[in-house]
Amino acid sequence: MSIELTRNFSIIAHIDHGKTTLSDRLLEKTNTISEREKQDQLLDAMDLEREKGITIKSHPVTIFYKAGDGKTYKLNLLDTPGHVDFSYEVSRSLAACEGALLIVDAAQGVEAQTLANMHLAMDLNLAIIPVINKIDLPSANLPKVYRQLEDIVCIPHEEAIHASAKMGIGIDDILEAVVQRIPPPKTEQDGLLRALVFDSVYDAYRGVIVYMRLKQGTIKPGMEVKMMATGATFKVLECGLMRPLGLEPAKQLEAGQVGYFTASIKDVHETQIGDTVT
Repeated sequence: MSIELTRNFSIIAHIDHGKTTLSDRLLEKTNTISEREKQDQLLDAMDLEREKGITIKSHPVTIFYKAGDGKTYKLNLLDTPGHVDFSYEVSRSLAACEGALLIVDAAQGVEAQTLANMHLAMDLNLAIIPVINKIDLPSANLPKVYRQLEDIVCIPHEEAIHASAKMGIGIDDILEAVVQRIPPPKTEQDGLLRALVFDSVYDAYRGVIVYMRLKQGTIKPGMEVKMMATGATFKVLECGLMRPLGLEPAKQLEAGQVGYFTASIKDVHETQIGDTVT
């Protein structure tokens, strides 16, 4: 798929402003998951996350969306935690994106973590799409939220999308905004592989699974890659996309994409966060 049809974005918000519910609705609206596979907090993989209703670890996922212009876009969503204790998780996810959805609760308004995440996104020059969520609540106070957006966050309230993730309101408008307001990834066509490592997980059978954002070049099974921080070299065994229900292998990944690779890496210390794969 053309890099012009790729969008990389995160969802940032204060805790309990409906970020994970919105992620679920985006997956459902784009038919990324079937009716049979549907469940709440789909991107929360840990039992503690489901029990407490919070996101602790970022969860990337690739979805495909047919927009109003008739074109099908590849949207790489990097879900992020909302709690202040996990701001490092947020920052490294934002580093792999070109834009972010800023979720504000229509009843609670702009809160501390909303502002903290907003500054993280602004430091990276990301395109910001404000979303006023939970507009269906009887306690929703839109005039107050409008004032806070303009006075505290410095975003005109006319740019905000009205939504209710729980009721499925405004989901189409959000998807269209992602396509229209967030720019496609920029890359230099010099053929050299440069990929940003933004996370990794250890699998007992496959070794370390490296989550990366490709800045330039391509990566495919069989090629030798080098981790710039440690100097370690590995042979790629598998690469592909992150899907809601697991990893989806691909023949190769290209510049602008968010994906994973495995290479029989035995030690997670060999894949440092923020490292460059080349």
